Amino acid sequence: MSLAILQEVAANPLPLVGAGLIVIGAGIGLGQIGRGAMEGIARQPEASGKIQTAMIIIAALLEGLAFAAIFLG
Repeated sequence: MSLAILQEVAANPLPLVGAGLIVIGAGIGLGQIGRGAMEGIARQPEASGKIQTAMIIIAALLEGLAFAAIFLG
């Protein structure tokens, strides 16, 4: 890393803290989505296709939102 980048980060570390919180929140959210999907499939195995499809769509939207927040933040 160059010295200029390190000085800029040291002067204003809040964007990095925000990015870290976004990544942590997205990870927790994806874990909750996966947990809910697995519980739903365990309760109704015949609906596993619909549950997996919904899970993948929601996870993709959540990841897109997290990436957008990181890049815009």
